[in-house]
Amino acid sequence: MSSTGTEQHPPTALIIGASRGLGHAMAAEFLARGWDVVGTVRGTTARTPLHDLADHADGRVTIEHLDINDPGQLPPLHERLAHRRLDVLFVNAGTTNNEQTPIGAVATADFIDVMLTNALSPMRVIETLEDLVSPAGLIGAMSSGQGSITNNTTGGREVYRGSKAALNMFLRSFAARQGETQRAFVLLAPGWIRTALGGPEAPFTIEETVPLLVDVLLSQLGTPGLAYLDRFGQTVPW
Repeated sequence: MSSTGTEQHPPTALIIGASRGLGHAMAAEFLARGWDVVGTVRGTTARTPLHDLADHADGRVTIEHLDINDPGQLPPLHERLAHRRLDVLFVNAGTTNNEQTPIGAVATADFIDVMLTNALSPMRVIETLEDLVSPAGLIGAMSSGQGSITNNTTGGREVYRGSKAALNMFLRSFAARQGETQRAFVLLAPGWIRTALGGPEAPFTIEETVPLLVDVLLSQLGTPGLAYLDRFGQTVPW
């Protein structure tokens, strides 16, 4: 458990995009470690695995509704959460296009969709909600090793790569503007995981990956500044 919480008031993590996949598994992992969790889902009617988690969590999981690509939903979410102090704010968002399409042939609508979902919308969330995060807390986002410019020696998935590189740059700019803060900022590169986005050929499972990701986040609490880390806590080159 984080030192930012107390026995009477467990620390709280807000996971943006927790309905399924990595986000849901991270919510479950934080819950298992004694944290309270707020998780967001899109829409207001469909039942998700996060609802199943909440049903057995004794009130320690709160479900909020947010489409991160609708900025008009952010101020009401901030208002609903204004009474809470967050120890971790983590944005788990991701989409992709046809990964075989070279950048010059990508349809404008596909480009906008990927860049909006993977880069602009996560930063809108962070800019809107950052004041709810403890001064010693952590703000993070799900990046990718494919966002590394240094490591791109093969090409492919070019819009996705570009969107994650953009996210990295945007969070780096945000962290630079927070120069006096004691908060930690983390970009996570989880590896190729068997999720709806990663596909069935991915070599790593959610079950073996998510505990490592949460380990990394907790290890960064109390460490001011920005880190771009893989699931083992190793630095990923920009």
